[in-house]
Parts: sequence; structure tokens; C-alpha cells
Amino acid sequence: MECKNCHTNLRTDYSYCPNCGAKVIRNRITLKNLSFDIFERYFNLDNSFFKTFLHLFSKPEEVLSGYISGTRKKYLNPISYLGIALTLSGITVFLIKKFYASNIDFTGGSNNMNPEFAEKYSEFVFDYSSFMFLIYFPVLALPAYLLFNKIKYNFSEYIVVFIYIMAHYSIVTFPIGISTLIINPDYYVEMSKPLLGATLLYSIYVLQRLNRFSIKNLLWKSVIYLFLVITIFFVTIMGIMLLLMLTGVFNLNDFAPIK
Repeated sequence: MECKNCHTNLRTDYSYCPNCGAKVIRNRITLKNLSFDIFERYFNLDNSFFKTFLHLFSKPEEVLSGYISGTRKKYLNPISYLGIALTLSGITVFLIKKFYASNIDFTGGSNNMNPEFAEKYSEFVFDYSSFMFLIYFPVLALPAYLLFNKIKYNFSEYIVVFIYIMAHYSIVTFPIGISTLIINPDYYVEMSKPLLGATLLYSIYVLQRLNRFSIKNLLWKSVIYLFLVITIFFVTIMGIMLLLMLTGVFNLNDFAPIK
């Protein structure tokens, strides 16, 4: 018997390859062992999903600074954590498109808005929701890098911090979003606004746990941070809208209010 990953010869009683560490797979894929593998990979306590989830509330600095400094086994890595978040987000988008699209207005409910633009905008939100989610990482990381600590953490490391933060936001809010869709889908967009506000406050909490500023420094840095995040996000959205207009997705007539 040989390892299917590195082709090292193995003893028949080995469960893991001594050369590359890969698990020895003896059985064909079935629904039973596939579901067991998924559960073991993401939800087994030894594989640290729940530990990562809980500690991002209670001691986020241990999760984040640990990964950045090289501790890669104790907690779920940011890409795996993000993968879970995007999967849950995909489920939400599917449910909205399949069952609740007519109940949700992503344009804010303006009575004067061009219905053609509203339809195009809703389709854009559905089709590019994952891309828009990824935009949050640099938008949130850049002000943090500029304001909080350039020496201790570089820009790429702040990107890692916000991958964890935004993935955590998506996982935490998944049951809230699903419950809102079931109980009152008309309120879904309104519900997302305070949740995003809470995420910004959670971001400041995490940044403080990572950097440990005095209360005075934290207050003024937090105010400027929020201002920069809102400004950069607005400029980014305007840039995307301009790009969409240049590529023909939207046109000026779409923005004209109905008479």
C-alpha cells in the first residue's frame, strides 16, 4: 500500500502517512463517510472550529496574534474559517433568490427609484455578494494599519485580522439572518444595518485587544477609524458604480427618479 499523496510505501496498519502526514483513505466515498469527514474537519473540538469561534469573542488576540506569529494548529486558519462563512453566506443568498426575492428591497425602499435600476441593482447584489464581502477586508484593514500599529502588524497581517473578523461576523449573523427571513423577510435589509454597526464596534474591540492602547488614545483612534472606514467604503462603492457604468451594466438613465 502506498500514500496517494506522496507515494511513500506504507504499512497496512498505518492511519496516517509518516512522510507527509496525510490521512490514509481506505474506503470509497459514501454519504456517511463524507458527512463524517466534513464534521470532523470543521466541527470537531480537536480541529478547533468551536474553540476559534468562542475565543474570537473572549480572547481574539490569542487567535489572531497566534496565527500571525506562527501558531497554526491551535485554531482554525483564516481561509478555512472564511470558507465556512462563505458557505453559510451562499446558503442565505440561495434562500433569498429562491423564496424571498420579492420581499427584499436592497435599494432602501425609495418610492422615487427607477424600477429598472432597482431590478438591476438587486441582481448585482445577488450575483456579486461574495465579491462585495471580500471588499470589506482591505477597506477595514487599511485604516487599521494607518492608525493602530504599523510596527507590530503590517498591512497583510491586518488583512488576516479582518478575514477572521468578517468571517466571524458572517457565521454569527447567519442564524439571525435566516430567522429574519422566516419571520419577517421585509425587515432583512434593515436588520443588517445594526449588525454591520455592531461589527465595526467589534472590530475596534479586537484592535484594542491586539494593541492595548490607553482609553484616551483608543477613543480618538476609534473616531478617526470609523470616519476613514466610511469614507473609503463610500469611495470604493462609487468607483465600482463608475466601473459598472463604463462597462454598460448601468447607465445614467437608470439613476433618473420616476416621475
